[in-house]
Amino acid sequence: MLIKAIIFVLFSLLSSFTWADVETTDESVAASVQEQTAAAVSKKTNDIATASFAEKPLVERYILDELKATRHDLQDLERRLTIEITDRELDVAEKSLSYAEQTVNFFFYVIAGVASLVALFGWKSLHEIRVNTTKKANSQIKMIAQSYEEKFQTLEKDLRRKTLRIADNHIEIEKINEIHNLWLRAQKSQTPEQKMAAYDAILKIRPGDLEALTSKADAAMELKEFHWALSICNRVLDMDDTNQDAFYQRACAYACLGVEDQAISDLEKAIEGRSSLRELAADEDDFENLRGNDAFDALLTCTDS
Repeated sequence: MLIKAIIFVLFSLLSSFTWADVETTDESVAASVQEQTAAAVSKKTNDIATASFAEKPLVERYILDELKATRHDLQDLERRLTIEITDRELDVAEKSLSYAEQTVNFFFYVIAGVASLVALFGWKSLHEIRVNTTKKANSQIKMIAQSYEEKFQTLEKDLRRKTLRIADNHIEIEKINEIHNLWLRAQKSQTPEQKMAAYDAILKIRPGDLEALTSKADAAMELKEFHWALSICNRVLDMDDTNQDAFYQRACAYACLGVEDQAISDLEKAIEGRSSLRELAADEDDFENLRGNDAFDALLTCTDS
């Protein structure tokens, strides 16, 4: 605080002395110019007033000569004043420049001294602050990097899982399209053998397809392969003991084989699960051997409550 006070006092004194010199110089120059101008004008006025106008031509010549001389004197005076004012301005500029240089040097020395003290006493603290800041920044960056790395790994796992799922779905879609084409081919087939080939292709793509198995049993019935159809129906019922289509196809097979009781039992189970099969059974050619059977006729004539 003492050093700052001393610096402020010195700076104030230097400023007051410099500006006092400049103002004094300007005032003296202006006063000198005014005095010289007034003296010259007064002299010429007195000379003109005391002159005799007896001889008019000589007076006019004299006045013209005096005006010419006065003009030259004023020009010389203006030139001298310009030179003097210029010299004074240069002097003032030189003093101002010197003062500014001294002030800058003074503040430079002050700043250099303060910087030296900071460098002498605060270098260790600054070094510690820098080291601690660097360590903290590195630890924060490492934590952020680990966090993002974990997120990226999780995202990568999700992408792989979704990619596999998409691939599986694509394969499944291809299978569905192929199975759909096979079903269309089976519907357009003219012979049971062609239908059987289409159903076998479907079962090769998707083993255990119950609809394909029951349709294959129907094709076997058309081929008069009743035991084969019975075996296929048993396979379906082993996997789904409520499959009405399998019960219906097995009832047809038993009827063709002459096992009437078992045929009527399977037909009853099929109609219980789906009443629309009653109308289909009434027109079914495979049930020709059961017509006239009281139980069969009662099954076809009864209505749902």
